[in-house]
Amino acid sequence: MRQAYRILPVYTGDVSGVCSALYELGGMVVMHDPSGCNSTYNTHDEVRWYRQDSLIFLSGLCEPDAVMGNDDKFIQDVIRAAEAYNPAFIALCNSPIPYLTGTDFAGICAILQKETGIPSFYIPTNGMHDYIVGAGLALEKLAESLFEKSSADLSGSFSLNAPGGKPRINILGMTPLDFAAKGSCASLRQLLEEEGFAVQSVWAMDDSLESLRKAPAADANLVISAAGLRTAGYMKKRFGIPWVAGIPVGIMKARVMEALRSSIRTRLCTKAYENDAPAAEQPSVIVIGEPVAACSIAACCEEKGMTACVLAATEESDSLIRAGDRICRGEEEIENALEALGSRCQKIIADPMYRYVCPEGPAFEAVPHLAFSGRIYRSEFRDPFQDSFCE
Repeated sequence: MRQAYRILPVYTGDVSGVCSALYELGGMVVMHDPSGCNSTYNTHDEVRWYRQDSLIFLSGLCEPDAVMGNDDKFIQDVIRAAEAYNPAFIALCNSPIPYLTGTDFAGICAILQKETGIPSFYIPTNGMHDYIVGAGLALEKLAESLFEKSSADLSGSFSLNAPGGKPRINILGMTPLDFAAKGSCASLRQLLEEEGFAVQSVWAMDDSLESLRKAPAADANLVISAAGLRTAGYMKKRFGIPWVAGIPVGIMKARVMEALRSSIRTRLCTKAYENDAPAAEQPSVIVIGEPVAACSIAACCEEKGMTACVLAATEESDSLIRAGDRICRGEEEIENALEALGSRCQKIIADPMYRYVCPEGPAFEAVPHLAFSGRIYRSEFRDPFQDSFCE
């Protein structure tokens, strides 16, 4: 029963993660699906519709076309839409049906690019993973599309030093699914600039595709959610840009900034929230959620003299958690971990929906997460770059 959810919602799906990551970049995202994925994304996972348009389409896949493999209809529909709107790129993603029928998306993208002259790429979703997988794949595939040239050709296109000699930073993994509070991106930009850094690009919120093209000139990447890790790995391998994982939350600000400076000097990748101390058998604080945010909040609590444990509940958390933290796959594992650790802890920090599986006794600090509880707690979203935790 590990895949059955009785009480908790599931995290946003991978297709919605793709749409969220690419929403603001002027491209066209096409979901190959009958209708369900787009309606879920529209009604639950996106908060920008009322202030900003985006080219997000649904193919309207029908049963005869799925069974018979009528790809030409899909291709012609995408070409007509591209001719009408002239997007900067075309991104295709799929739901479970075309995944199971084995649609040749790589071949379709090659046809689209040849017919339209617009860069086209496939993001291999299948509707069976969470938003971290979808957003991470989308940003990685976008990077591969943008930087098809050799690194030597790219390096000659940019100045190696920012104005005033400030080190340049790319911010990776910034989407409303993790940072839905209004002004979050501006808050992080301000923090970095106050510390003497220049923000080179933000992948991908409150920034443009032209800024993202200049990302290879950065000195370091700041990974603020697991959705940015794939792109960080790509840039490290391709351009040698080191990455630091962590968000400058509360008193963690100094550690994140120092980790960035150290990474620029040493060219090594690191987690700013890493803790070499042995794991506490009975932590005083438990943090549940996406690993980079949860581990940063936990480290913030430890800076204040508490002991903390993270229950990482999203996919691709393995390389981002700290020693002693746990990965929980599904409601049952979360309940078991809370039963083992939560009965004697003092506080649990998580999305409000987790309250219903938490033991009685510990205080509960609510941190609403759009990718988990949707827009139910929209008025209570918190800006982690201006907020304090574990007070």
